[in-house]
Amino acid sequence: MTSVSGPGDGTGYETAGVRGQGDVLSAVDKHLTPTFSLPHEARVLTGFGGYASVLQLTPDVAIAMCTDGVGSKTIVASALDRYDTIGYDCVAMNVNDLVCVGATPIALVDYLGVHTLDAERADQMLAGLASAAEEAMIAIPGGEIAQLPEVIGSNGRGPGDERAFDLVGTCVGTMSPGELITGAAVRPGDVIVGLASSGLHSNGYTLARRVLLKDAGLRLADQVHALGRTLGDELLEPTLIYVKAARALRTAGIDVRGLAHVTGDGLANLCRLGAACGYRIEELPAAHAIFTLIAQTGSVPPQEMYRVFNMGIGFVVVVPPEHAARALDAVRGAGYEGVVIGRVIDEPGLVEIVPAGLAGGLLGGDGYFEAV
Repeated sequence: MTSVSGPGDGTGYETAGVRGQGDVLSAVDKHLTPTFSLPHEARVLTGFGGYASVLQLTPDVAIAMCTDGVGSKTIVASALDRYDTIGYDCVAMNVNDLVCVGATPIALVDYLGVHTLDAERADQMLAGLASAAEEAMIAIPGGEIAQLPEVIGSNGRGPGDERAFDLVGTCVGTMSPGELITGAAVRPGDVIVGLASSGLHSNGYTLARRVLLKDAGLRLADQVHALGRTLGDELLEPTLIYVKAARALRTAGIDVRGLAHVTGDGLANLCRLGAACGYRIEELPAAHAIFTLIAQTGSVPPQEMYRVFNMGIGFVVVVPPEHAARALDAVRGAGYEGVVIGRVIDEPGLVEIVPAGLAGGLLGGDGYFEAV
């Protein structure tokens, strides 16, 4: 394999200012794994690295928990002074993770850290949270707002940006312990069904902003012909919520062996499933225009694009071959664009993206792809 992108060559995510998480994973395991055995009523059923943590409370009841934010997409919202979609993203990023373990999301609490509290901005964010909660069929029974001008949007030496903020959610769901999906049941020959994304979702914005706004000199207000709208509208397109797809699969009685939310690391997220298998992506729908714009404008090579972005597939379902047609019917009936994109192979830890001529996976907790 030959790699042509990476740190220091001007095209990589690290060059845009984002480091991987591999360096801290050993510390997480060292300090937090021992807490699993502390005296408490719940039994921890999952380890680190999955989409959500699951704790068994009784023989019949377990809860799933996860937490996530919307990353540097907040910078775009602040620059446009438009906050009506960012709350939607916060809910989406959390519920999409939670359903990957087989749980039904029931509630989310949010943390909103702001430089300066502004009633109109807060109203827009909360309206977005409420809209997404309705789509995901969850309650938002509480949250926290913290006004931190020296922490949010400031380096501590100046007043900073009063519009700066950070938005994070923590989601809880319920399930039977027997419904837990870890991906361990995935077998070679299983079918990979991909569900379309709505665009960038909430990942890769540091690279996208560097390429489009800094290097290319585009403005958020610019009307971009290839996108059919302004660049700002495209970048604030909300993340799709896949809860109804997961519910439809369950209602249809599909044997779902693995579920993957395609976020940062792209399709390398398939390696988070707990099976000693690999994944061959044989067909992909045409990528959204925003991905083509980033790749061409910034001369970003395919291996970096597929490492950083979802490239048009926001969620993946792995099922046995005999359930593939019914799985497609279920997700399409729930309103999603679903297609068969590949199959599981007997190559542990490998993700092949045949249409792009790439192969990779996860290395030290971080995704990578190389040209083959």
